[in-house]
Amino acid sequence: MKAKAVYFCTQCGNEFPKWYGQCPMCKEWNTISEQPAEPKKKQGGAAASAGARRPGISRPKSIAEVETTHELRFETGMSELDRVLGGGAVKGSLVLVGGAPGIGKSTLMLQICDNLCRFAKVLYVSGEESERQIKLRAERLSVRGEGLYLLSETNLEDVIESVNELQPDILIVDSIQTLYNGDLTTAPGSVGQVKDCTMALMQLAKGQGITVFVIGHVNKEGSIAGPKVLEHMVDCVLYFEGEQNLAYRILRAAKNRFGATNEIGVFEMADTGLSEVPNPSEMLLSGRPEDTPGTCVTCVMEGVRPVLAEVQALLTPTSFNVPRRTSNGFDFNRANMLLAVLEKRGGLLVNSCDAYINVIGGLSLDEPAADLAMVMALASSFRDKPVPNDLVAIGEVGLTGELRAVNGLGQRLSEVRRIGFTKCLIPARNSGKVAEPEGMQLIRVRNIREALAAIL
Repeated sequence: MKAKAVYFCTQCGNEFPKWYGQCPMCKEWNTISEQPAEPKKKQGGAAASAGARRPGISRPKSIAEVETTHELRFETGMSELDRVLGGGAVKGSLVLVGGAPGIGKSTLMLQICDNLCRFAKVLYVSGEESERQIKLRAERLSVRGEGLYLLSETNLEDVIESVNELQPDILIVDSIQTLYNGDLTTAPGSVGQVKDCTMALMQLAKGQGITVFVIGHVNKEGSIAGPKVLEHMVDCVLYFEGEQNLAYRILRAAKNRFGATNEIGVFEMADTGLSEVPNPSEMLLSGRPEDTPGTCVTCVMEGVRPVLAEVQALLTPTSFNVPRRTSNGFDFNRANMLLAVLEKRGGLLVNSCDAYINVIGGLSLDEPAADLAMVMALASSFRDKPVPNDLVAIGEVGLTGELRAVNGLGQRLSEVRRIGFTKCLIPARNSGKVAEPEGMQLIRVRNIREALAAIL
C-alpha cells in the first residue's frame, strides 16, 4: 500500500492535507511541496497490552533525583559577543546566528576562531565556500590556523562522520541552509531539511558536549529562512542587524537559555573585519547637529545596558487630504499614536503635516521609554525651536497625555551623566525614588503639556 503523502509550505512551514497552488496561510504561490509520510510503527500487541517497557526507554525521575551542575562557560575573544551570550559561550550549547546575506555573520564566526583555537579544537564547516576561499579570508582577518580545521561539505552524514573522527570542541556550520540529509527527498534549505539537520546537530551538541554555532540566513520577510522553525530547537538565537551602507552592526539576543535576552553587542565593519564598539552611546550620538529643530536624545535599555540614541522628526505642511507618514527605526503604529496625542493633548495641529521619523545609527527603538523624546522631537520640528543640546528625555506617553514611570531610571541617569548631559526630562511619578546625580538637573513633568512648556 502506498504511503500517504503530506504537503507543507516551504515558506511558512505549515502542513496541509492536499496540494494547493497558493498557500492558504502565507498566500505565496508555488511553495507547496510534497513529502512522503513516514509509516507508523505498529505497537507490539503482547508487550503493549501487558504494559511492558521497551529496552532503552527513559524513565521518569523525581525532581529531587535530578543532579544540577553549573554550566561551563568560555570566552570567545570578543567581549561584545560574550555580553550577548550572557558571559561567554556554554559548552554543549547550540547557538543560531541569523542575519541578512553579507551582514558579517561568517566574518564574526571566523574572527572568534583566532581566540578559540588557543585552547580548543575548532572545526569550521562551510557549504558555501571552498577551503581555499576560507583560508584567503582568514589571512585577511589575521586569523591564525593553529587548531582550526576546515571542511567544505554539504552532506550531513559526512559532516557528522568528520566530527566523530576529529572530535572537535567547537563546531561552526556555515550555513544551515546548505546542509542536507540524503534520506530526505526535499531540496536543501527546505523546512524538512533545515529541521532535520538542526536536530542532528543538537543531538551532537548534547551527546558529545560540543559547542555548535549555526549560521542561518534571513529571508525577505526578515525571519530566519526555513522559516523560524529553528528558534525553539536551539539554546540561543542571535540576530545580526545593520544596514549594508552603514559601518555599524548590532548583534541582538532574541533567545538565550543561559542568559538575559534583548542584550546587544555593537560592532564596526572595517577592511580587516569586525571591530568591537565598547561605548555604543558615543557611537550613536557622533555627528549630532547642534541647535537644530527636530532632534532629541533618549536613553533606552538594551538588556541590562543603557544606550543613548538620537531620534529625529521632520514635520512639513501638506496640501493633500491624507498626510504622509514615514517611520524608520520606530514603530509606525506607535508613531501615529504619538502624533494623535500631541495634537489632542498637546494642542499642536500636526494632523495637516507630513511626518518623517528616523532613529540614527540603525537602532530600532521598541521601548515605550522613548515616547517622550519622540514627542519632543515632533514638537520641536513643528515649532521650529531646537531642544537644548544638553537635554535627554525619558518617559512613556499615555493616550491622555500623561507620562508614565519607566524601569531602571537610576541606571539610565548614570549613563546620561557619564556621556556628559546635564539636563534630563523625566516623569514626575517615579522621580521621587531616584537620587539626583551630581551635576545634573532633573526636570519633573506630569504630562506632555508641562514638558512642552518647560522646554519649548
